[in-house]
Amino acid sequence: MRLLAFVPSVHDTNPSQRFRIEQWEPLLRRRGVEVTFKPFESAELHAVLYKPGMVGQKLRHVASAFARRASEVRGLRDFDAVYVLREMALLGPPLFERWLARSGVPFVFDFDDAVFVPYVSPANGYLSYLKFPGKTRTICRLAAHVMAGNSYLADYARQVNDRVTVVPTTIDMTKYTVEEREANDPPVIGWSGSYSTAQHLDTLRPALRRLARAERFRLRVIGAPGYRIEGVDVEAMPWRAETEVAELRRIDVGVMPLPDEPWSRGKCGLKALQYMALSIPTVCSPVGVNTEIVREGENGHLASTEDEWVEKLSRLLRSADARRRLGRAGRATVEAHYSAAGQAPRVFQIIESVVREAKESRARARDRQSVPLS
Repeated sequence: MRLLAFVPSVHDTNPSQRFRIEQWEPLLRRRGVEVTFKPFESAELHAVLYKPGMVGQKLRHVASAFARRASEVRGLRDFDAVYVLREMALLGPPLFERWLARSGVPFVFDFDDAVFVPYVSPANGYLSYLKFPGKTRTICRLAAHVMAGNSYLADYARQVNDRVTVVPTTIDMTKYTVEEREANDPPVIGWSGSYSTAQHLDTLRPALRRLARAERFRLRVIGAPGYRIEGVDVEAMPWRAETEVAELRRIDVGVMPLPDEPWSRGKCGLKALQYMALSIPTVCSPVGVNTEIVREGENGHLASTEDEWVEKLSRLLRSADARRRLGRAGRATVEAHYSAAGQAPRVFQIIESVVREAKESRARARDRQSVPLS
């Protein structure tokens, strides 16, 4: 079976791709699915897209990406099905998706963020107005099947399509292994994200300042170099794919703060799942899917107010036993419900079903054409 994957970014750079289709690809290959990736971004566009300014370069590379995408959709007949992650083009209305729907090749639409909610990027505010977030509804309607990263997103898709399956973001447990290491002194609270999502960590500034006055700890910030909080010992560093798991392993307690907003409710809990897979006890905001992943006091903690954040982080900083207990329970949760190996068969079944149904539909159409007129 041949699957054409239209994805946003170059390989191993986009969290949605890395923890969804790129992670599932080797598992699908074992079942006879050959995946061909077609990213919208070029390496040149990716190099400048998430940096402020550089407008001319961005526009030139975006124009080239549109031209390349237009040529790619002309080769659809070489494939049994198409997979679309989030959108076929970074900007503009769903022109390519409409073309795809008319091609006769079935496509599966996969999304793991509330991309239907308007969002202004800190690095590309002016481009955000060309995003057309409303096109997500159209793409959901046109798709042969929709895979949604959580129930909030699935409910949105079901407004226009009955063929919707929740497929959570997953972790490759063969990479996220637990290794023995020397204890950190002081213990390390960790957060992993990016320049654009560091605003979520900002919401913890008051709690972390209070905590620093009562407890010894270091805050490790991965993905936002230069990040600082006055009165808190902060170690900030860039994110790198090749060192991501190793850097996460050096964390004693993971945090995932989120505002309770429509955009955040579409998040699929990736940070929490990464921490938990490595047996790192996790404290999360009770927003969206976090309340499904984390069971308070059993496999992690949920915190809403400043007092709750201070209390639950203090409890974990003071007790290595509590960290070990919640860490083990967290990893067991990921193994049972959020592993790539566990979810890949479901993805295969979805792809297989849309291919089979498209073939049956074409066969029925041929049969109708062959019936002689009376």
